[in-house]
Amino acid sequence: MKFYQLFLAAFHEPKKLAAFRLLPIGRVIRYAFLFILLMTLISFTRFSLGDAELFEASPELTEYSETIGGLIYPMAFIFQFVIATFYVFVRISVFAAIGIWIGKIMKRRVEYRFLWRTSAIAITVPLLLTILLDLFQFLETSGIVFSSLLHIGYLIFALKYYPKSAK
Repeated sequence: MKFYQLFLAAFHEPKKLAAFRLLPIGRVIRYAFLFILLMTLISFTRFSLGDAELFEASPELTEYSETIGGLIYPMAFIFQFVIATFYVFVRISVFAAIGIWIGKIMKRRVEYRFLWRTSAIAITVPLLLTILLDLFQFLETSGIVFSSLLHIGYLIFALKYYPKSAK
């Protein structure tokens, strides 16, 4: 299955979202890294254009940035990539754990490894929403809560198509 097919199915097809649990983990991780790269590029572009006034916060940081000169940009890109990777994978893992709990309530046969894959694909819309809200600086505090509820909603819709647990 191509990445654009995963992307389109993640928006409105909960049955396919549940079926994505059977995808190889490598494909799911590559799909997650597309969003990590997108987040990194947006963050790095904003940093390069001077949107983030990080160095005006303290004179020590200003002096340090002048000392290292042009090396600040590759260091910033790597740092932002690591932070975005950590953020996305922790978020996927936390929502997979929440999905286990919801799956038990719904009396579905759930395993963490399958829910992690479903959660990784289900993060598409909530992560795009988070990026847009951050980019336009709209609903900064409640945007994370709203996108988290949206992620849980996508998981619930997908869990409806998981097999029922055996009695």
